[in-house]
Amino acid sequence: MSFHDFQASVPSHPLAPYGWDDAWADAFTPYAEQGLLPGRVVRVDRGQCDVVTPGGTLRADTAFVVPRDPMRIVCTGDWVAVDPDGDPRFVRTLLPRRTAFVRSTSSQRSEGQVLATNIDHIVICVSLAVELDLGRLERFLALAMSSTEGAALLGPGQGAGRYEAQPVVLLTKADLVPDTVTLSHLVQDVERVAPGVQVLPVSSSTGGGVDVFRAIVSGGTSVLLGISGAGKSTLANTLLGTDVMEVRAARDVDGKGRHTTTTRNLLVLPGGGVLIDTPGLRGVGLWDAGTGVGQVFSEIEELARECRFHDCAHQAEPGCAVLGAIEDGSLAERRLDSYRKLLRENQRIAAKTDARLRSETLREWKRRGAEGRQAMAMKRGGAR
Repeated sequence: MSFHDFQASVPSHPLAPYGWDDAWADAFTPYAEQGLLPGRVVRVDRGQCDVVTPGGTLRADTAFVVPRDPMRIVCTGDWVAVDPDGDPRFVRTLLPRRTAFVRSTSSQRSEGQVLATNIDHIVICVSLAVELDLGRLERFLALAMSSTEGAALLGPGQGAGRYEAQPVVLLTKADLVPDTVTLSHLVQDVERVAPGVQVLPVSSSTGGGVDVFRAIVSGGTSVLLGISGAGKSTLANTLLGTDVMEVRAARDVDGKGRHTTTTRNLLVLPGGGVLIDTPGLRGVGLWDAGTGVGQVFSEIEELARECRFHDCAHQAEPGCAVLGAIEDGSLAERRLDSYRKLLRENQRIAAKTDARLRSETLREWKRRGAEGRQAMAMKRGGAR
């Protein structure tokens, strides 16, 4: 059955539960004319992926899509075009990504790693079974608020319009904090470091807050992020109403889990919406997160505008409004330290990335030059 058989009515399209809409249909039109099928990637592993299409789920090879570029590697959440009759089947192209959650890799090449794409909500899960790590949360938020647009991921002229993923902070395992006053204080602590972000305590055990969260994720695509043991897979099972994702008990000592989830899985929720469950993240390096750092620490950047010197480093300069706020207690010193740390890290990653891009461009110029000289030499040889 061809794509055209389904194209007339998007709401009744077999891919509608996975997020298919008029904009995706328009973007896919040139590929439909080539006889390709649209699909959404629901799982990726070992160079292959599971793609749900109008005719069912296909197993496809991802090698066709620029495998050497880490930002172009097929990722869970991608919308793709596949050849329905190929043997083996290949993902032929990626549709322009609307948004993506990207972190830096641990490699020396300072490359980005795309964790999930085409997402509307970035849900950061923080377990209340252990002491709050506000610094780690600020790091997650900086990346979430810098969710990269399609134009940046797939090249100039290929963006899919202006889209932004909205961050949400879930305080999981809220049943472990039975005192309502204490729980309220924890919520306020998180709200202070997450300006403008909804903070919601939830408990998969008691169901507290789950209905509110279900309503949030019922529209669009949401990704669950957090360290191992934060309760992501348990929460996914609660929303699904069945034990689809395997879970294990977290250690009592530090509340950490054992990476039960090993791949990123895209799941359709019975109440509407799509959920991407992810493995626990050991490290979250910043990647092109300057905008996000500014948003997370908006109060510091607002104070900085009142400093006497426009290039104030907030160290010991006279008339520094930031240091003045620390002195009068309206700004926590921990907050400024975290801001400085993330700024330095993002600037360092940006500098390494620029250097890598310059080096790769130089190598490409040298390669083309060598090919040109070789072609010229062959031409001259043939002329004789």
